[in-house]
Amino acid sequence: MNWQALMADIDRMFGWIPSWFIGLGLVVGAMLLALSLYRIATWLLNRAFGTRLPLLGVFIERTSGPAQLALCLAAVALVLPLAPLDDNIRTPLMRLFVVAVIALIGWISIRVVDMSAARYLQNFRDVTENFVARKHVTQVRVFKRVTDTIIVVITVSTALMTFDSVRQYGVSLFASAGAAGIIVGLAARPLLSNLIAGLQIAITQPIRIEDAVIIENEWGWVEDIASTYVVIRLWDWRRMVVPLSHFIEKPFQNWTRDTASLIGVIALHVDYRADVPRIRRWLEDAVKQSKLWDGAVVNLQVIDADSRTIELRALVSARNAPQSWDLRCEMREKLIAFIRDEMPEALPRDRAILIPSANDDGDLLQRVAPQRMRASARN
Repeated sequence: MNWQALMADIDRMFGWIPSWFIGLGLVVGAMLLALSLYRIATWLLNRAFGTRLPLLGVFIERTSGPAQLALCLAAVALVLPLAPLDDNIRTPLMRLFVVAVIALIGWISIRVVDMSAARYLQNFRDVTENFVARKHVTQVRVFKRVTDTIIVVITVSTALMTFDSVRQYGVSLFASAGAAGIIVGLAARPLLSNLIAGLQIAITQPIRIEDAVIIENEWGWVEDIASTYVVIRLWDWRRMVVPLSHFIEKPFQNWTRDTASLIGVIALHVDYRADVPRIRRWLEDAVKQSKLWDGAVVNLQVIDADSRTIELRALVSARNAPQSWDLRCEMREKLIAFIRDEMPEALPRDRAILIPSANDDGDLLQRVAPQRMRASARN
């Protein structure tokens, strides 16, 4: 087909319309045609292979944005040289086209990273009890987000370098050189420190996804590790957002660093007349009947004594932090009920020596006071 003859025919038919309007109309029409072709092609693919190849539908859905942009740019690249546009309009369009191509490359790179990470993480779906899964999920998520951030920075820097008026800012952002680069570097210092902390966390892994931690006197689980912050899901469903650098610079407690199993502590105060071996035997039997116990640790010891009571400490282990908490509450409740019902003499009590008042008869005082003192001592 002779494109020049076609354009001449169009010019004769629509000569009364400004040329720049025709040129822009051709560009927009080409983009709309490309989008229509994409919709038709995806519909045909889903209709033909959607039931047999479910992954094809997922792939089409995740790549729809970059694919549509790529088709639009291809259509513009074909039509723009033929469009009747002067240099005042063609030049900005060409620069916009170059920026769009750079953005497309960055977009495709991010989607490739995201899809690769998602495909890899399909092998590690259960992260609650699986130590290896939590390790890999943490590393992949942190590296993915850091990589996405780096791709965005490089894409924006490259796009800025295509404009003469702002090229120096693009160079400064890309290479961190010159005064502008120093200013940008100082302003971005918290961001950069958190990005570096994210890499350290991904490599050394002081925390992982679904780790049980205590931070700022709050207890919860690591729900998400972003490129610059960590989301902690607290026990009452609140969310605490903590900078990544906090986990590198300040101490915190990680209850599931090497294993998810934990030992719970139950403290009770009982009277001196308590039968400790009997309580210990009952605790061992009660823990063995609980579904929360992991079968590792159960123990009861006298750890302290004062003028009124003795202190018992029971140790019971569970598979993870939530079950440890529930097991502690269950055993504490059952211990209190057992002592109250089966061993009431073990309940804490106050002892006192009763002395009659000064108005009582002296002989009565000498006769009754020693008896009451001995009775109180027996109680």
